[in-house]
Amino acid sequence: MRRKRLYLRPGDKVQHIRYSFWGIGEVVEEKHSALEGGTCLVRVLFEDGEERSFINDLDSELCCYYAGLRLCDEHLL
Repeated sequence: MRRKRLYLRPGDKVQHIRYSFWGIGEVVEEKHSALEGGTCLVRVLFEDGEERSFINDLDSELCCYYAGLRLCDEHLL
C-alpha cells in the first residue's frame, strides 16, 4: 500500500482562501481508512462554530489544499 502524502496534522491552524468569514480553523481530528486506496480525512473546527471535513491526501485532486485550505503563519495569529 502506498503511503499517503498528508497536508494537515491535528493542531494545525488553517483558513480557507474563499471563505474567510469561516475564520481561523484548527484541525481537531485526522482519520485514515484501513482499506487500500481509502481516503484520509481531517476535521477542522472553525471560529464560526462549524466543523468541516476535508480530504487530506496531497496526491488526490480533491485534497483540501487544492480546494483552498491554507496553513496559517503562526507568527501572524
